[in-house]
Amino acid sequence: MEQERKKAEKAQKPKRRMSKEERQKKKKVITRTFFTMIAMIIIIFVALIVNDYIVLENKKTNLVINNKNVTSNLKNDILIEDNIIYLSKPDIANFFDPYIYDEKETNQIVTTYDKKIATIGFEDNTIIINGSEKRIYAHAIKKHEVDYLPISEMKDVYDIEIQNIEKTNVITMDSLDKEQKRAIVSSNLPVKSSTNIIAKTMDRVKKGESVRVVSSDKGYTKIRTENGKVGYVKSDKLENEYVVREAMMEEKQVDGKINLIWDYYSVYGSAPDREGTSIEGVNVVSPAFFYLDEKGNLKENIGNKGKAYIEWAHKNGYKVWPMISNAEAATKSLSITSNIMNHYEKRQKLIENIVNACVKYKLDGINVDFENMKQEDKDMYSRFIIELTPRLKEIGLVTSVDVTAPDGGETWSMCFDRHVIGNVADYIVFMAYDEYGVASTKPGTTAGYDWVKLSLTKFLQTEEIESDKIILAVPFYTRVWTTDTNGKTTSKTASMKSLNDILPDDVEKKWDEDLKQNYVEYTEEGKKKQIWIEDLDSLKAKISLIKQNNLAGVGCWQKGMETDDVWSMIKEEIN
Repeated sequence: MEQERKKAEKAQKPKRRMSKEERQKKKKVITRTFFTMIAMIIIIFVALIVNDYIVLENKKTNLVINNKNVTSNLKNDILIEDNIIYLSKPDIANFFDPYIYDEKETNQIVTTYDKKIATIGFEDNTIIINGSEKRIYAHAIKKHEVDYLPISEMKDVYDIEIQNIEKTNVITMDSLDKEQKRAIVSSNLPVKSSTNIIAKTMDRVKKGESVRVVSSDKGYTKIRTENGKVGYVKSDKLENEYVVREAMMEEKQVDGKINLIWDYYSVYGSAPDREGTSIEGVNVVSPAFFYLDEKGNLKENIGNKGKAYIEWAHKNGYKVWPMISNAEAATKSLSITSNIMNHYEKRQKLIENIVNACVKYKLDGINVDFENMKQEDKDMYSRFIIELTPRLKEIGLVTSVDVTAPDGGETWSMCFDRHVIGNVADYIVFMAYDEYGVASTKPGTTAGYDWVKLSLTKFLQTEEIESDKIILAVPFYTRVWTTDTNGKTTSKTASMKSLNDILPDDVEKKWDEDLKQNYVEYTEEGKKKQIWIEDLDSLKAKISLIKQNNLAGVGCWQKGMETDDVWSMIKEEIN
C-alpha cells in the first residue's frame, strides 16, 4: 500500500521545465553533432576522390621485378645515362647475385647468376660471360663512391628482359624462366592498390586492353598494367586469360634419392674393370679421375680403362660424377691449394680445365673433394665453388661438394663455409666420418649415430642448408684401435668385409644404443684392441636419418669395402 501511495504522489508532481540556458546548451550539442557528421562524410568523400586520383609520373624511378614493386628496397637510386640503365652493386647483390665480388687484381666486378659467370671492368665496353668476350655499349661506373653496373647491357647474364616506361618513370625487369600470363580487360576500370573498398587507384585500364596476370584470390586478380603499375581488379572484369611464356622448370638429373658410391683408386692406379657387373640401387658413381698435382695443375687419371668405366656406368644407367681431389697437393703443402683459391685467373684456369675435361669424356657432373685447406681461405674456396657451378650448370652438369662435420680442426673443418656451398652447389655431401680419425690419440667410433645426427642438425639449422641438397655419406669401414702397455694408442683402417677375419671367434659384441653400433674389446699379444663395428645394423641406423630429414640421398665410401648385403638394405631404406 505504501509503495502505491508514493507512486501516486510522484505522478501528481508537475514536471520541471528546462531553463533557457539548458535549452541553448542542448541545441549546441545537437548542432555540433550534426556538423561533425557532415565533416566526416566530407572527409570520406575527399579521401575517395584522392584515392581515385592517379599520379602517373613518380619523382623517383620505380623498379618492378617479376611483378613486385621493390622500389622501397633499393639501397641506391637507379641511374639512366645515354639510355643505359645502371643498378648499384649493392642492389645487384640484393636482387640478383648475393655473391657479387670485387676482383682487386684486375679491377673488375665478377657476378654469377644461375648458369652464367660474368666479369666486367670500369674502362672497356666489354664483358666476359662464361669465358667468352662480348662487346657492349657501356662499362661499370662509380658514382659517389658506389659501383654501378650497366644492367641493361647484362640481360644475358641475369636472364631478364628490361623495359623502361618513361611515361610513368617505371623500370620493369622480368625473369625469362618464369611463367607469364595475360588477360583482356572487359570494361574500363580502376586498378586498386589493394582489395579494400577505399584503396587508392594505382592506374586505370580500358576495355580491350591486355594486362599481365600475377595471381588471383577470392574474386580479385593482381595485375600489372602497360604502365608498369601493379594492383588489383575484380576477377570477373578479365577474360580470355592466356599463357605467353611457360615457366622453365629445372629437371633434376637423378629421379628420386641419390645413391652414390665412390670408386676410389690412387693416382698410381687405374679405373677398375667392372664390365658385366652392376651395383643394386646405385644411380651415381664417382671414380677417382681428377686430382691437383704438387704444382696445382689439374691432372687426370682416366686412360682407356677410365673410358671403359664411363661406358660401363652409362650402359647401366649410372651418372658419372668423378671426384676431383687436392690430396696430392695437400700432402706437399697447404699453400698449393691456397695459391689457386686466392687468384681469380688461376681459379678460372682450373675451372676451364674441369669444364673441358667434362665435355671431352661426356661426364654428368663433378664431385669436388678438397680437404686440408687453410681456415683463412674459407671464403676463397667458396668463391671457387660459386664460379665453378654456373659453368657446369650451363652444360647440364651437376656440382657436388664434399665437406666435413661442422666442428673440428682449422684445416679439417673450419675451412668450409657450408652455408654458402650448400646454397650454391647442386649438392653438399656431408662426409659423416671420421668422428675419431687416424690422427686421434684417443680410441673411438668412426661414425656414431648420435654424432651424425647432431652434425646433421647443425647442417639444417645452424648452417641453414636445404635438406634436399644434403647427401649423407657413410663409411664402409671402421678402425681397429690398439693400445700398448705404455698407454700409446694407434689405429688401422679395417673394411666391413674384413672384420670377420679380424675378430676372434669368441669375442663378445655389445650393442651401444647411443652410437647404434656393436662394440668389441679384446686382448691380442698383450695389447688392448677396441673396435666400433660398422655393419648392416649401424649403417641402417645412420641411413634412416635420410628419410627422417628428407635428405637428398646417400654416398658410400668406398666401393670394395662393403659386404654384399648392404646394397639391398640401402636401396630399401632410401626409397
